[in-house]
Amino acid sequence: MTLPTPGPISGPTPEAISGPAPGADQPSAGDQPLRVSTLELFFDLVFVFAITQLTGILAEEMTVTGALRVLLVFGVLWWMYGGYVWLSNARTPARTPERLLMLVGMAGFLIMGLAIPHAFGRDGVALGLGYLIVVVIHAWLYQRVNRNIARVAPFNLAAALLVIGAGLVQGDGEAGGPAAYGLWAAALAVQVLSPLVLPVRGRFAIQPSHFTERHGALVIIVFGESVVDIGIGAGGHAVTFSLALSAALGLALTAALWWTYFGAGDDERAERAMTLADPAARPALALAAYFYAYIPMLVGVVALAAGLKQAIVHTGATLPAGPCVALACGVALFLAGNAAFRHALRIGTQRSRAVAAAAALAASAVGVTWSVAAEIALLTAIVAVALVADRPSVPPGRALAGGSGGVVPPGRALAGGSGGVVPPGRALAGGSGGVVPPGQHSTVEP
Repeated sequence: MTLPTPGPISGPTPEAISGPAPGADQPSAGDQPLRVSTLELFFDLVFVFAITQLTGILAEEMTVTGALRVLLVFGVLWWMYGGYVWLSNARTPARTPERLLMLVGMAGFLIMGLAIPHAFGRDGVALGLGYLIVVVIHAWLYQRVNRNIARVAPFNLAAALLVIGAGLVQGDGEAGGPAAYGLWAAALAVQVLSPLVLPVRGRFAIQPSHFTERHGALVIIVFGESVVDIGIGAGGHAVTFSLALSAALGLALTAALWWTYFGAGDDERAERAMTLADPAARPALALAAYFYAYIPMLVGVVALAAGLKQAIVHTGATLPAGPCVALACGVALFLAGNAAFRHALRIGTQRSRAVAAAAALAASAVGVTWSVAAEIALLTAIVAVALVADRPSVPPGRALAGGSGGVVPPGRALAGGSGGVVPPGRALAGGSGGVVPPGQHSTVEP
């Protein structure tokens, strides 16, 4: 028996349930975002340019120092990108002044992207000034929607000033001294740890459909950037059978990672979980799943792209440890981040992802001792095995109404039921009186 497909959720709005966030100015119905706007996608393309610059840094300097620089710069960029996502999630930038200010914010991200290759040298101050533009525009726009941003803006402003300070102390040198790294680390810590000082629960409103779509679109664009890096790595070389096979292997690995998130339905289950959550709890869920868990996912794609860029024309041979480790760590980080994402939203099992991440780390030895092509093929196989091992408990076409891949969110009842009880005639396999424990998988019997 197939349970009916759930229809649109009706009933009281989140604001009616929990009331508006303190200090929030409620936008009109026409301002509330339903889908991602083209301006937001344009904004994401500028942000991904900065990600591409980070990939270039790592491809040229696959060392611990290079990785540290990438992590520090990515961290502060990612925090403010998330700030703009929350901003556009609160109100669609439809008015001309808002759009113009968004474009100024984009210019700030563009300046940072241009400065990234020499962020720890001659262009450190320029990057900091671009970041200051991003922070000021964000605070100005957000205060028109929710005055609670006044509590967060000082943290962002302090981080921007620390980044500028890092640029000043390192001067024109390219190495970047301990003081510069310390200021960068302090800037990142000020922002990432700020939710511990200023809890976000109930202070901001999250529109789940728009929020999940925006982050899903970003992942797609970043995956596209990794494919572009395959082309860049192959530039200037004749398109032989070996090169075509290498490119196909790189594409297959990228597609396998795409499948772990989109093909497995994590994006759809995440939207359901966010929709079913208490509106006051959504900001904390958004931070856990879409900020912290997304960091290893996106950094993993950056590392993977850097490795593919180096490996594309050498797949039939061995390579030094750097590119091989970048490939393996990229896959491992993405899988670990995906497991953390699932854990944060309670939308699926994490064991297969975690085991596959550990196996991916070990695969770097294959690229060093045998060939990079073998390593890429092995990494693709590891991801594929994890996907097969992670089959949903409910067969296709028999998903529980209102559920997330057969998982009942904690404290939420099944559609049509009461307190998690399946209606008569729709018993769950295994008995237990038809009651689904919170967060447990369930299989529907005919």
